[in-house]
Amino acid sequence: MPTIARANRLALESKRGPVYGPLDLSIQDGLTVLHAPSGSGRTSLLLTLAGRMKPSAGTLETLGRGLPRGARRVQRESGIAGFAGIDELEESVTVGAAVRERAAWISPWWALVRRPDEEALRGILGPVFGETPMPAPDTVIWELDEAQTALLRIALAMMSEPRLLCFDGLDELASPAARTAVWRSLDAIARTGTAVVVSAAAPEPRLWAELGIAPAAQSILPTAERTASAPNSADDDADGLDLLLEHV
Repeated sequence: MPTIARANRLALESKRGPVYGPLDLSIQDGLTVLHAPSGSGRTSLLLTLAGRMKPSAGTLETLGRGLPRGARRVQRESGIAGFAGIDELEESVTVGAAVRERAAWISPWWALVRRPDEEALRGILGPVFGETPMPAPDTVIWELDEAQTALLRIALAMMSEPRLLCFDGLDELASPAARTAVWRSLDAIARTGTAVVVSAAAPEPRLWAELGIAPAAQSILPTAERTASAPNSADDDADGLDLLLEHV
């Protein structure tokens, strides 16, 4: 399988101390889960892989381009979803308005972008929602359930047809039904040719077996510099936006 990302001694330091690494990673095409306890820098690592955050040390190549030098191209060819403070939805707007705003953002400045009707919305949401009921264009975001909200964020990220999708919101899903829907959707996306990298606290082999999926799971805990009993406190994954501004 093609290699999507390769890292050697990749590390990130913030003003408060180490965030992640040093790490050696090799991520192949398909569905990959990078797992470690909260506070291990999972959010920052995903942003680094997607070209949104600069590492402090080591080498990284994503989608065949060295980072951070090739960050602009990687940003254009990758999508991110589920990141607190970055792609969160405005709850008072409608689904149609959210889709139109995203379409306007990724379209040429001169293009006329109209609000999608039900048919257009079905074309955008259908491949991501799968068996999950799709909302109507005039549905207000706050009316969506947990699964629909997560899937909408993924669908918005997929509108740019990325080669790589990074999803960080899995551990925020409290409902087993929502987790099931999102896992099923991410696996379906990976099967269509878009590489998907997900962050999670731990693998879920029982759920994966029930769904008939087989993600490649990799731990991102450092091997020598830190141990699992001493998780990093410099990034509790709630400070991802602050780190993004610091290292962008």
